[in-house]
Amino acid sequence: MLQRLKGTLDTLLVIDVFVVIAGALWFGVAVLLHSRSIDAPLTLFQTLWEPLFTPAIGLLMAAALLNGAVGWWQRRAQR
Repeated sequence: MLQRLKGTLDTLLVIDVFVVIAGALWFGVAVLLHSRSIDAPLTLFQTLWEPLFTPAIGLLMAAALLNGAVGWWQRRAQR
């Protein structure tokens, strides 16, 4: 059961990484298009920032911190 949960969380985090990378690429392209007076991609990105990209980045940061804490705890327990 625990192994299945870990596998599901790992899959979720891999998807999350790709969402964050896609969002970063989208933002870069949207800024370039905005400089050429094409505003639609940046407007859509700004609309999706709060409900999609902010939680995705937060989840990625929380997972990194949790992974570091668990690794530290495991190293501490081995001593």
